[in-house]
Amino acid sequence: MKKMILMSVFIMVFAMISVMPAIAQRGDDADRASKNGKVEGTIDGVNVVIEYGRPNVKERKIWGGLVPFDKVWRTGANEATTFTVDRNVTIEGKALAAGTYGLFTIPGETEWTFIFNKVAKQWGAMKYDAAQDALRVMVKPKESEHVEEMTFKIDGNNVVLLWEKLAVGFAVAAAK
Repeated sequence: MKKMILMSVFIMVFAMISVMPAIAQRGDDADRASKNGKVEGTIDGVNVVIEYGRPNVKERKIWGGLVPFDKVWRTGANEATTFTVDRNVTIEGKALAAGTYGLFTIPGETEWTFIFNKVAKQWGAMKYDAAQDALRVMVKPKESEHVEEMTFKIDGNNVVLLWEKLAVGFAVAAAK
């Protein structure tokens, strides 16, 4: 009986320890205007997870207004957005090692830069350091239907950011 109790306690402690990193990734959003978002999927056999804050448009001018052009943006609200892959991948044909990255962008009127930064856990972009960038890729944004709450989705082999009347994304493939 004592062994069973000890084993049960051990299993409970182990389970709590293993889920703590996932819980600690983003803060509690109960009192936040921008709730936490998470998208998980598989692209080309690679597990992909994106965790982010989901701001709303709220009748504001987003691109070139709330989110300025040509400046590093945390790509969401609150903590920096994170991008995790469990295997080495290519992003837009460029190599990126398996791991968790801070996902930043530099929005432009006709072209965007997606940045995969080695420092995943940080608040916003206040301490963003370009020297810690693992990869940068350039992509073209497209017009889309209005999306009130910022959303990431996995669409085939692409990760796509949708917000306001814009869609912008990047291709992911397993490294060969």
